[in-house]
Amino acid sequence: MFRINNILLGFGLIASGVSYAITSDMRAKGFVYLSEIDPTIQVSLRYQDSENFVGKSIDGYQKPVTIMTKPTAEALKKVQADVQKDGYSLVVYDAYRPQRAVNHFMRWSKDQSDQLKKLFYYPRVNKADVFQLGYVYTHSGHSRGSTVDLTLIRNKSKLHKVEPRDRILRDGYKIQYLDDGTVDMGSSFDLFDTASHCQNNLIGEKYQKLRTYLKNMMEKHGFKGVTKEWWHFTLKNEPFPADRDESYFDFVVK
Repeated sequence: MFRINNILLGFGLIASGVSYAITSDMRAKGFVYLSEIDPTIQVSLRYQDSENFVGKSIDGYQKPVTIMTKPTAEALKKVQADVQKDGYSLVVYDAYRPQRAVNHFMRWSKDQSDQLKKLFYYPRVNKADVFQLGYVYTHSGHSRGSTVDLTLIRNKSKLHKVEPRDRILRDGYKIQYLDDGTVDMGSSFDLFDTASHCQNNLIGEKYQKLRTYLKNMMEKHGFKGVTKEWWHFTLKNEPFPADRDESYFDFVVK
C-alpha cells in the first residue's frame, strides 16, 4: 500500500524518499512512519527479516519500515538529538507490532520440534516458557504503537549482517553475541536470558554503563523501560492505555 526507497546500510535501512500510505483511519488515530519525523534514526526491522528468534519473517511484517504513534516518534527524535551529541545514533529493531505477529510467536512457542535459533536467542530457556517468563506477551505493548525496541550505534559505524561470536558470561556460561555493528551492550537484542536484564551480575561494568546511558536518555524524554530487556521502552503517556481492548491493533506493517 505504500512504497519506500531506502539506502541499504548492511543489515539496516534508512529512508530516503517516502510515498506515505498509512490508511486514513490509522492516520486519524495518530500513527506515523518514524522516517516522517526523523529520517536520521536507523532501522533494522528484525521481525520483517529472518534474523530473529523464530528464524523467519513474522506474520504482519511486509515491509522493512517502522510505524508508531506520533508522540512516540517525536519523543524519539529528541532522544536522537541528544545521543548524537555524544557520537551515537539510535537503531530501532521493532516498534508497532500487529497482533497477528504475536499469534505467530505463540504458535512458534508450542512447536518443540523447531529449535532453529535456540543457540542464538534462548540457549538456556525452554521456548515453551517464554511467555510465562515474561520475554513475550500474548498481548504486546508493541501492538499499542508506543513501545520500541532499540539500541545505539556509533556515528561512524554501519549496520551489517549479524556475525555470531562466542562470549563467556561472568557465571561461566557461553552465549552467542550477535554483532550487527551496533554498540556492544553485553548481550544481543532478543536474547532470552538473565544477561539481558537491565541490571545483572553476568556482564561487565562497561556494558552496564552503556545500558544505563541508554535508559537515562530514554527516560529523559518520557519513556520507561522494563527490567528483563535492556532494549525495550514504552512512552509513559502513551495515547492507547494498556487496560483497554481497543488499544491493541492488528494492521499490517507495510
